[in-house]
Amino acid sequence: MESQKTLSSSFASNMATVQSTPTNISFSNYLKSLSQTPHRLRKRMLATWTPDQELNQVRLRSGADMMRKLKWYDLVALGIGGMLGVGVFVTTGPVALKISGPSVFISYIIAGISALFSSLCYTEFSVQIPVAGGAFSYLRVTFGEFIGYFAGANILMEYVLSNAAVARSFTEYLCHAVGENPSSWRIEVDGVAEGYNMLDFPAVALILLLTLCLCYSTKKSSILNLTMTVFHVIFFGFIIIVGFSKGSARNLVEPGGLAPFGVKGVLDGAAIVYFSYIGYDSVSTMAEEIQNPAKSLPVGILGSVLIVTGLYCLMALSLCLLVPFNMIEKDASFSVAFEKIGWKWASNVVGAGASLGIVASLLVAMLGQARYLCVIGRARLVPSWFAKVNPSTGTPLNATLFLGLCTASIALFTELSIILEMISISTLLVFYMVANALIYRRYVVISHNPPSQTLLFLVLLSSTTIGFSMSWKLDERWWALPVLGGFMIAITAFFQYMVPSVCQPNEEWSVPFMPWPAVTSIFLNVFLMTTLKAMSFQRFGIWAFFITLFYVLYGVHSTYRAEEMEVGVGEISHHPSIQQTKLDIQVL
Repeated sequence: MESQKTLSSSFASNMATVQSTPTNISFSNYLKSLSQTPHRLRKRMLATWTPDQELNQVRLRSGADMMRKLKWYDLVALGIGGMLGVGVFVTTGPVALKISGPSVFISYIIAGISALFSSLCYTEFSVQIPVAGGAFSYLRVTFGEFIGYFAGANILMEYVLSNAAVARSFTEYLCHAVGENPSSWRIEVDGVAEGYNMLDFPAVALILLLTLCLCYSTKKSSILNLTMTVFHVIFFGFIIIVGFSKGSARNLVEPGGLAPFGVKGVLDGAAIVYFSYIGYDSVSTMAEEIQNPAKSLPVGILGSVLIVTGLYCLMALSLCLLVPFNMIEKDASFSVAFEKIGWKWASNVVGAGASLGIVASLLVAMLGQARYLCVIGRARLVPSWFAKVNPSTGTPLNATLFLGLCTASIALFTELSIILEMISISTLLVFYMVANALIYRRYVVISHNPPSQTLLFLVLLSSTTIGFSMSWKLDERWWALPVLGGFMIAITAFFQYMVPSVCQPNEEWSVPFMPWPAVTSIFLNVFLMTTLKAMSFQRFGIWAFFITLFYVLYGVHSTYRAEEMEVGVGEISHHPSIQQTKLDIQVL
């Protein structure tokens, strides 16, 4: 064991030497690198790492390991805390008022089913590759560097923007808790476009406070979240009981019926409220800090999604029972609903409870975003400074501080409504990519089948799903729906019959009934994406252009140069003693 530690330390030292070696980058050298961009793109875009390399060689670039102190109940609490506050308090009111009507609870059921299938895909990956990179790592080891980077950049954007917007909702509910008008706590700036002109300093203070907390200790942050989540669930129970006892079933059908905006409104609402489920992704990024990942991750991810889906549906239903959907307020919906039934004191309690829930959601989401940036930094796709883990706290200190400041800066002026749909499209796209990656990994990487068969199936599946979704959206050629739906089922059954699948002998958990759960996830994610507005795709296109440009101008050259520098120490990473030293930690 002592020799293993020595070898591991030696490798870490070599890696540190590589990282600290001056690269003598000048403007002329950079121009020379740019001239080699086509060659480097061909070599790096599809470059993959094995799970063992991701668990060992790449992880050592952070200098110190993250501390493994989390257990399964910590993960369940993190998942519940990460999802509850955002969805029910931020999205339910606007969606019920303008998109779905009283059937908003059905929108939550549809989004929850999609999230459940996506979480199954995440769970298998997280058990096999228990690192902090989440979707970034899963896609990088399956489809290559660029696809992993593209997904990681979108997840980061989603986290930062949503956290900034949700922090502003904290101010609104806190004002209701103390009986103040939210505008009195914000400073209006003349001459700035609407939606950006109200400076929110309480939201900034909250984000900075949580950033400092996360820098100190993951375990203590988890205990804080667990405490808040317990109170939060009790508080949810209070709202649900009051809604069902004091509300009226008549409000579900008057005015306009259960679905006043039709089936299309229900599905459009599902695409928006899907934003509420992104918290379970944060659980997978905790993989390096879990004592027993193989057993705890399935319980944490799947358990939290199921519990939250049930609570979301009951909360949305209770809101629509209390007041007619056309009387629901867009901001602080639950607090205002209690005011309208004459329970002013309860409105204050709801404001306080919602504020607590939003704090818990922010805490978990900010945990996740820092770990994503840390692992992207390990891959050298952003400066490796972000990959450093503080040896005394066991947290990615640099990434946490940087993203905390970015989130606080955006929270200062940006309203939730501006970015809500952009967040949804990024989330749906990444979950779609992970489902594709799981099919490819199961049938090609593990089962050693020719890749052409699986790739053809994935292309046909995505094309048919897009055709089905667009036929539904445009409300034309209704006969195409059963034809395309039947074709999807047929090609999936044919693929399952013709392409054999085997599981790894040491696999402890895997998605059952493959490929059907992953296919369902692909279909639902694409279908929900097509319900979003054109503006969402335009904004997403601009973001995609900039992150691709960054990869071409920086990322590909950074990773190409880093791989050349590591050739001299590459053999050390394959030493069996070192592999065993790191892998032993996975099964504590």
